[in-house]
Amino acid sequence: MADKLPSIWQAMQAKGYTRRDFLRFCSVAAGVAGVQASGLSSVVHAFEKKPRPPVVWLHFQECTCCSESFIRSSHPIVSDVVFDYLSLDYTETLQAAAGHQAEKCMQDTMKNYPGQYILLVEGSVPMKDDGIYCCIAGRSAEDILREAAKDAAAVIAWGSCASNGCVQSAKPNPTNATPIHKIINRPVINVPGCPPIGDVMTAVVTHVLVFGKIPDLDGQGRPKEFYGRRVHDTCYRRPYYDAGLFVEAWDDEKARKGYCLYKMGCRGPVTYNACSVTRWNEGTSYPIQSGHGCIGCSENGFWDNGPFYQHLASFPGFGIETTADTIGTVVGIAAAAGVTAHAVTTNIRKKKLIDENMNESIANSETKAEGGEA
Repeated sequence: MADKLPSIWQAMQAKGYTRRDFLRFCSVAAGVAGVQASGLSSVVHAFEKKPRPPVVWLHFQECTCCSESFIRSSHPIVSDVVFDYLSLDYTETLQAAAGHQAEKCMQDTMKNYPGQYILLVEGSVPMKDDGIYCCIAGRSAEDILREAAKDAAAVIAWGSCASNGCVQSAKPNPTNATPIHKIINRPVINVPGCPPIGDVMTAVVTHVLVFGKIPDLDGQGRPKEFYGRRVHDTCYRRPYYDAGLFVEAWDDEKARKGYCLYKMGCRGPVTYNACSVTRWNEGTSYPIQSGHGCIGCSENGFWDNGPFYQHLASFPGFGIETTADTIGTVVGIAAAAGVTAHAVTTNIRKKKLIDENMNESIANSETKAEGGEA
C-alpha cells in the first residue's frame, strides 16, 4: 500500500511546482532541520524517492494553539508545501470529513501503514474516572492514544499539554491530566511550549522524514537542537542583565530603553527553548522582544511555579555550556534558589580562600620584617 503514496517531489509536480522550487524547498527544509550543506543531497534524495509519510494527528485536552502555530510555520510555508510534504490523513481540527467518515480515515491509515505513519498528539490525556473527561467517537482519549501509538513509526507530543500536562494538570489536577510519555511505553519526542514555535514543529517532522529516526533528545525528551540552550543565553537583552540594568516597572524609562526584564519575573534564565533564535511569525519577534518577560512555558510545572511577575531570586547566571540535564528538570524559583545557594556557597569558599591567602601574606611580611630588624 505504501508504494501508492506519492513522494514529496511527485506531489509538488502535480501542483505545478518546478524543479527549482523543489530544490529551494529542500534547501529550506534542510536548514530548518539543522542539516549541513554537505547533507543537502540526502534531503533531496529522501524527498524525491520516499513516499509522503501518513500522519495521524490526535487532539485531546488542549486549546488548539499548537495547530494554530503549526499552520503559520514560515519555513517551509505550510499552506503551499506541508500538505504535500505530509499525507495528513486524520486531524479533528483541519479535516473536512466528520463522523464515521473521519474515524474510518484514521482506522484505514493505522491498518494499511503499520510502522510507517507518524503520530502527532496535541493535548494531555485525562486518566481519572476512566477518562470520561475527554471522549471522541464514544472512546476515551487514553484508548485512542494507546491504539494509535502501537504501530506508529514515531510519536511526537506537540506542546506543553502533551509533553508535560500544562495547565490542565495544574494543582489540584481534577481530571488527572497526564502527558503522553507517561502513558505509552515507547519513546516520545516532546516539543513543549504553549504553543511551540511553528518552525520547530516543522523541523522535527523533517528530521524524522529525512533520517528515519528521532533526533537527539535531552533528559526531558526534547530535541537538543531547539531546547539545548536557555532563552537567557541567546537573548538580545542579555548584555543589560550582565551590566545590571533592569526594568523596574512596565512603564518606566528603563522599559522604554529595552533593559533586561529579569526583575519583572522573566524566566529566561531557567527556560530552554529557541524563542530568541528562531522567533515567531516568520522570525519577526518573540515575547521578550515584544516587551513581556518569558513565562517559561516550555518547562515542566511552569503553571504552578508562582506568579509570572514575581521577581526571581538573584543569581549571577551560568554559562551556555550548561544544559537542562545538568541542572535538573525543576525551574523557576526552585531552580533559581538552588543556583543562588550554590553561588553563595562558592563566594563564601572564595572569601575564605582569599582571607587565608591574605593572612599568609601578612605573616610572611612580618617574618621578613623581623628578619630585617635582626
